[in-house]
Amino acid sequence: MKKIIYLLMVLGLVFTTACDPMEDIYAEIDAQEEIITGEVTFTLSDDDYEDLELNYGNFSSIDDAKAMIPGLLIDKYPVWGEGSLATVTFKLYNPLSTPSAEVYELSDAEHNAITGKTYGNFDRDYHIFDYLEATYPTPDEGDFYSLRYRFYAGGEVTLTDGFLYKNGEWNRFAGFTPDEYKAMGEGYPNFSSHDEAAIKIPLALPDIFKFSPKKAGDIVQAMYELYAGGGVTKSYVNNYIFDGSTWSKYNNVIEETIKFGHDGTTWVPDNTIKYTLTAADYDLVGNGYYQNFDVRSGKAEELESVRLEKINTILLNNFPDSAEGQKYVVSYNVYSGAAEVWEMKVILSGGVYVLQ
Repeated sequence: MKKIIYLLMVLGLVFTTACDPMEDIYAEIDAQEEIITGEVTFTLSDDDYEDLELNYGNFSSIDDAKAMIPGLLIDKYPVWGEGSLATVTFKLYNPLSTPSAEVYELSDAEHNAITGKTYGNFDRDYHIFDYLEATYPTPDEGDFYSLRYRFYAGGEVTLTDGFLYKNGEWNRFAGFTPDEYKAMGEGYPNFSSHDEAAIKIPLALPDIFKFSPKKAGDIVQAMYELYAGGGVTKSYVNNYIFDGSTWSKYNNVIEETIKFGHDGTTWVPDNTIKYTLTAADYDLVGNGYYQNFDVRSGKAEELESVRLEKINTILLNNFPDSAEGQKYVVSYNVYSGAAEVWEMKVILSGGVYVLQ
């Protein structure tokens, strides 16, 4: 490490009426700069957001955070230089849709038109998607439908699911079953008010996801029904976030963490790229029909190693020029009994992507 050294020499000089400059003694010193480094991990405080003039106490995008936080780090650690590291956690405004629609119940004829049979039910998971494509051939972004239909799997059950058209594909939100409403103390397969749903759903989620445990920060979307009177039932989708022990209603703000390093001049974010799988990506790895990974118990993609292998195939195909050490956070759709979005953090090491 370079150091800067200052030498002060105090000299006793004899002055006469004329000074001889040759009598001045100058020391020539190699000035070597001392670099101070440090490492810190912290979460932005209310005062930090105020200093950044963020009145809502959060960032509106990751790019804004990457652009604004370096200035804050310079103010907080003005003498730190090259090699310094800072891991910063901050709040990010991340709104998720909360669609609603009246429940539509399919007739026997509508079931039969899809299956070509006369049983008045579906018996394949893809039948309901065939129905959507046939009934709504030109959907608009954000279209949402709540459908009640009958499904045969060793016995006939009635399902009520929501379907949202987003990014060119239908996303399913599994509604609660009659048995699940009963377990929540309901005499009918619906709630009597939004307030009741807000109280009971977070209490029910641990049991619903007991075979697919969640981690802190996971967000799920749950669809529930309210009876609107006159024989009309309406479905609503709300979002819930897990803190590691309990569920609560999601308020459209999540916590994100970015690592910054000092490059000798300023603070810069690390090289992580966030990537969301597309329809073409799912096609590439044989998941094109449902455009998700089936992570239910007993399914191959329940294993993280299987999902990692498929994500490797996708990233190596899409980004063949990525440098060693490139990091990705990959968002992908899963079906765990409900439609969810999971993330996998990987880094390119030795020509393959491994978990971070």
